[in-house]
Amino acid sequence: MTTFGSLGDLNPFIALARGLQARGHRPVIATSALYRDHVRSSGISFQPVRPDLDPGDKGLIRRAMHPRKGTEVIIREIVFPAIEDTYADLDVFLRNNDILITHSIGYAAHIIAEKRGLTWISAVLSPIVFLSAHDLPVMQGFPFACVSEKLGPAMSRLVIKAVKRVTLRWCRPVDRLRATLGLGPGKHPLFDGQHSPFLVLAMFSRVLARPRDDWPPHTRITGFGFYDATADRGALSPELEKFLNTGPPPVVFTLGSVAVHTAGDFYRMAATASVALNRRAVLVVGKDTNNLSAEGLPPNVMAVEYVPHSKLFPKAAVIVHQGGIGTTGQALRAGKPTLVVPFSHDQPDNARRLERLGTSKTLILRRCTSPNMTRALEVLLKDTRMGGRAHAVGASVRSENGISAACDAIEALLAATNPSRLSQKGVR
Repeated sequence: MTTFGSLGDLNPFIALARGLQARGHRPVIATSALYRDHVRSSGISFQPVRPDLDPGDKGLIRRAMHPRKGTEVIIREIVFPAIEDTYADLDVFLRNNDILITHSIGYAAHIIAEKRGLTWISAVLSPIVFLSAHDLPVMQGFPFACVSEKLGPAMSRLVIKAVKRVTLRWCRPVDRLRATLGLGPGKHPLFDGQHSPFLVLAMFSRVLARPRDDWPPHTRITGFGFYDATADRGALSPELEKFLNTGPPPVVFTLGSVAVHTAGDFYRMAATASVALNRRAVLVVGKDTNNLSAEGLPPNVMAVEYVPHSKLFPKAAVIVHQGGIGTTGQALRAGKPTLVVPFSHDQPDNARRLERLGTSKTLILRRCTSPNMTRALEVLLKDTRMGGRAHAVGASVRSENGISAACDAIEALLAATNPSRLSQKGVR
């Protein structure tokens, strides 16, 4: 299983690997060396694959989270320059494996699957990846897509055609690698080329998107795959437990595992808004000491470095977050209304989908000020209908078993393509 990106990209693969392991298979996760300890602490075997990520490179992180250029930075400055190294790492490792499961950004893995004629499975974590003309997403650098609901499918297809044409020039390193391997021009790597012809796992809830006619064949919506607590970080601290138990539910502020490194004044604005509303708050600030320290905080506001979302979110009144798909899934499962401040990538599209559900409001990053945050939270805290809707959606998400559904689909494919290996279990 190969993945790349933030914890929001890794944790669903860990959840899936653990589900497969419980059924007797031998999963291995291949990703950046940065996540070696995180993967191994979950009980899953790990294999390092380039490119390596440097969490200390704040400049690169800022560029990668740019509201318009972030996705282009990740593809053109991080992933594609290392695609030959990625291919080389995977080429050796995959010689002893029976099946390959890939992330959307696993471009080298997609090429290996084609080169070797492998039966492989692609996993999609966010609805934006399908780029449907019937549900055109909000896309970075293409602001006209924000009005997609007014365009209709015909105009949306023209938008998609333009997006593919513009991004095709990003993909020249892929073309060079394919030529070196003796492969002809393939499908667009960022779009059609990333989807397996055998099985596509849409690892998100049906409340966010429903199947469309222009989705890839053999797509199965499974529901979310949740994993967010390692062995040594699985419980709330005594201090946080005491805070949560000595007052009404707080507003929780978090920016996930990447946007937290480019928080700017977000947490200071959060503390100010909490005081203005006279509400208790928990700020999940990460390791960056510039975000906010506990010193000088109002008595009704607590700052913590990290808390498993699955343990904290159900105790919240409202959750304010960046809209990453992992955080989005956890907030939906908790059944709480949300305020989304999207930074980049799939986050603006996820925010729009939450608004359509009637469980959330969106505060655009450039308009994120303490007064605007205060006003938005005041509406959310008073809107009992939105709270009721969030509660109902949460029950629906909790009723799904994304990992079980994904494992069933994987084993069905294994049974159809290699029944003797499946009967032995221990498939690697």
